[in-house]
Amino acid sequence: MHVEHHDLHHDFPEYLDSIHALKASSEHFGGLYDQYQNLTREVERLEEDDLPVDDFTIETMKKQRVLLKDQMYRMLVAHRNGD
Repeated sequence: MHVEHHDLHHDFPEYLDSIHALKASSEHFGGLYDQYQNLTREVERLEEDDLPVDDFTIETMKKQRVLLKDQMYRMLVAHRNGD
């Protein structure tokens, strides 16, 4: 099964410096980043290994990942704009 990877660095290459800066300076961003990475690894593991999991569970995990990514994106934009 082909699994699409959702690494934040690949999704937002224009924000690499901001990602590193916020991970180092913002406990909140760092926590969101860690949650996102852990959730992404789990979703990819389930998909790659084709493990039995109901659609509701995997979709819920993906929705959580999107919410985390949205929060981090807003923080990255604000950081880049100096807010």
